[in-house]
Amino acid sequence: MDKDIKRSIILDNYQNPNKKKTSGDDYIKINTRNVSCIDNLDIYLKVKNGIVEDATFEGEACVISISSTNILINLIVGKNKNEAINIIDNYLKMINEEDYDKDLLKELNVFDDTGRQPSRIKCATLSACGIRDFLSKDNH
Repeated sequence: MDKDIKRSIILDNYQNPNKKKTSGDDYIKINTRNVSCIDNLDIYLKVKNGIVEDATFEGEACVISISSTNILINLIVGKNKNEAINIIDNYLKMINEEDYDKDLLKELNVFDDTGRQPSRIKCATLSACGIRDFLSKDNH
């Protein structure tokens, strides 16, 4: 993907995140915080019958963290837990420069160079790891 297209997608998801909003009481709140920087996002998941029915987020974070969170949330809404975890696992493999399913990640592919910038890895994976940890538990 062209660098200008990547930059445009990242900036659009940072400046106009369609999933950045507080959600109701029927959502589970997951806090994701990076103690070494400004990133502090609350992820709100609505999981019913094993399906991620909706997800939103609130908080303050850098461009990479907000953009990756918004894109990821858009990808996992409507998926069952296993499908969502598979998307996240492939995303983490991409970030760690391992083999992954590129077609599965859609717009998340804009972060395919992130692994070459060690200081940005935590920003790009903070929300993904928090969501994955929650979905991996048998509590919903």
